[in-house]
Amino acid sequence: MPDVTWSPDTVLAGFERATLPFPADYDGPVVATLVRARPPRGTGNGAGRVVLYVHGFVDYFFQEHLAARYAERGYAFYALDLRKHGRSLLPGQHPNFCKDITEYFADVTAAVGVIAREEGDPFLLLNGHSTGGLVVALYAADGAERRRVSALFLNSPFFAFNTNRAGRLALAALSAVARWLPFACVPGVFGPAYGESLHRDHRGEWDYDLRWKPLAGFPVYLGWLRAIREAHRRVARGLSLPMPTLVMHAEASCWGRRWTQAFMTSDGVLDVADIRRVGETLGRDVTLVAVPGGVHDLTLSSPAAREAVFARLFAWLERVEPAPSGAPLAAMNDRARR
Repeated sequence: MPDVTWSPDTVLAGFERATLPFPADYDGPVVATLVRARPPRGTGNGAGRVVLYVHGFVDYFFQEHLAARYAERGYAFYALDLRKHGRSLLPGQHPNFCKDITEYFADVTAAVGVIAREEGDPFLLLNGHSTGGLVVALYAADGAERRRVSALFLNSPFFAFNTNRAGRLALAALSAVARWLPFACVPGVFGPAYGESLHRDHRGEWDYDLRWKPLAGFPVYLGWLRAIREAHRRVARGLSLPMPTLVMHAEASCWGRRWTQAFMTSDGVLDVADIRRVGETLGRDVTLVAVPGGVHDLTLSSPAAREAVFARLFAWLERVEPAPSGAPLAAMNDRARR
């Protein structure tokens, strides 16, 4: 990919953005958007540390406080708006859609390439939330630039559909139909309760663009369901991830289409038992942490819960980060994979 052009982000003050173009697909032209914020000079524990954040489904990057906390730690912060999400959504596209999860690998590869040009050979942490956690876990196993990935932080990764046996059978049938009708919709998949617990116009504290993260989500297409189901099957076969991996999730889950107070203190999207069951199989150095009072996006939890998230995250990073005077990081990554 050629050198990118950075310009002020039109969404978040103090951030920059660059457009990453890709060949057209079944929806026409395709871009991803890389957003960055650098830590102030003299902060944190030194140079050579970078985080790349990848958002979830019905999501985009807006979590300024997350970037600020990484900056305090001394990390250069980058985030992707994946193709057909947020800043990258183009007219005429099916929002938040893919036919195969590996479509996002090109976005991650391009972002990692930019980071390598901008930052050298850093300690690279991939931080993925929900579907983004699924994407970066698979990328760390199979992606073109996986050798550059030093560690993973998975925030409530989407490793299984939150459904019962009947639902799983229905998903299998719908996935078969998706081969011929990828853009057929499944109505009423998401309710607004989780969104209401987040957005400040309802019961939450966060301000984000409801055009890009609507309360009740976007249409769920059969082709997307099939893509996610196949990605789950790939994870279930085993990833054998060689790098340190932190999997964090809420302590409890809640269910329901109407808002209740439980949505403020538990995961209202996924079953945390699934996250833990799959998470512990990811690789040889996996740390699992349950967060009391956490919600689905742990960094959007109540102040006390998200402080617990950052405390556990940075304590874990203290263990896995290389010493500033250590060996070149590419060599360290290679040794980790042997």
